[in-house]
Amino acid sequence: MPSELMSVTPVALPTQSAVVAIYKSVNLADAFAVQLPPGTSSDPDVLWRFLIAQQPSWIGWLTNIRDAVVAGFGLKTAKHLATLSSEASVDRIGIFKVYGKSENEIVLGEDDKHLDFRLSVLHTPDSSSARGGQLTVSTVVHCHNLLGRTYLSVIAPFHRLVVTASLRRAAHIGWPKAAAR
Repeated sequence: MPSELMSVTPVALPTQSAVVAIYKSVNLADAFAVQLPPGTSSDPDVLWRFLIAQQPSWIGWLTNIRDAVVAGFGLKTAKHLATLSSEASVDRIGIFKVYGKSENEIVLGEDDKHLDFRLSVLHTPDSSSARGGQLTVSTVVHCHNLLGRTYLSVIAPFHRLVVTASLRRAAHIGWPKAAAR
């Protein structure tokens, strides 16, 4: 696989993303992009589900450590959020609530007492048929209090590692193909 297709690049928040202006103030805003090969699905829902299904196993360990620590502060845990996926009243993908969908983007996230965050999975088509477009995963976080700011200062480096490692692994495995029309 060409190295260009496995390279994850930090980029500015895409101006066309729904998360760009979602909060009046943000405490974290980042975005990472990867070039997709031709023939890859352009459906952001499919791409996101694939991405989280292929995550490296160490991310689960980090999540368990995070859950053990934050439970003592009364924050939502991944285990708790995963149980909410079975509720028919709220659209969720795994632990993430779906806040919006369009042809090119899905916006997910969660609100809690310490902070709110939104995650965008945006597919940008490429005019060249030799490329499958670009996938950009963007995150914006708005903290409510000192607990949120402290939490974010600890978790932000891990967040960036998780996003980039997940994108690299998905690229290494091979992105899902576009549905036949």
